[in-house]
Amino acid sequence: MTKPTILITGASTGIGATYADRFAKRGHDLVLVARDEARLNALATKLSSAHGVAVDVLPADLTDAGQLATVETRLRDDAKIGTLINNAGAGLNGGFVDQSIDAVDRLVALNTTSVVRLASAIAPRLAQAGEGAIVNIGSVVGLVPEFGMSVYGATKAFVLFLSQGLSLELGPKGVYVQAVLPAATRTELWGRAGADEASLPPMMEVNELVDAALVGFDRRESVTIPPLHDGTLWDAFDQARQAMLPNFGSVHPAPRYTAA
Repeated sequence: MTKPTILITGASTGIGATYADRFAKRGHDLVLVARDEARLNALATKLSSAHGVAVDVLPADLTDAGQLATVETRLRDDAKIGTLINNAGAGLNGGFVDQSIDAVDRLVALNTTSVVRLASAIAPRLAQAGEGAIVNIGSVVGLVPEFGMSVYGATKAFVLFLSQGLSLELGPKGVYVQAVLPAATRTELWGRAGADEASLPPMMEVNELVDAALVGFDRRESVTIPPLHDGTLWDAFDQARQAMLPNFGSVHPAPRYTAA
């Protein structure tokens, strides 16, 4: 059987480039999306030569509506693409009161709007085919407001929720949806966000992160958290959330909110 083509965003370096390498080794053709065309071309040449796969380059800035639409069209129309790796993302240095609203707007556009639009472009076709996968790269920061990365964390909480919702909706139709939640990983994101890279703490290496994420992918996990050693902690967290659900149908306030 012909293996599906994988479209990967943010593919010129870091997590995206590593996903590209791993799927090329598995014999999948690729469509690589990122802003840096020169890097994409170099990676495409390397992977096609090493693994004998077809690698197409699609340069695009996903914060630009027109360029984003080009990628959406490719996902919508190219029946060979069976997996979307929604990896493109950015961080933003500093606290909320110090961040410019224009920078915040760009961050939200890349980390949330592009993710949902690309998923929306491919999901109907995958659901109709009854197969395929959408992988959304989130972050553990989306679970931890204490880290002080308010806007970035909010975008990654969105990615997690979107992934869980899509998993419930699309899973019965044969489409696998995975949220991957890395912790700090050694990529270029930090420097681009304005951090002093020399002062950064120890981090997970990108090869280890992607290899762990692919173990979760092969196991068809809905949420994969590579740095979490005790998986029962996530299970307990999710079970506590679900235990609250019966209360949400109540038509009256809980007694703890009524006047004495």
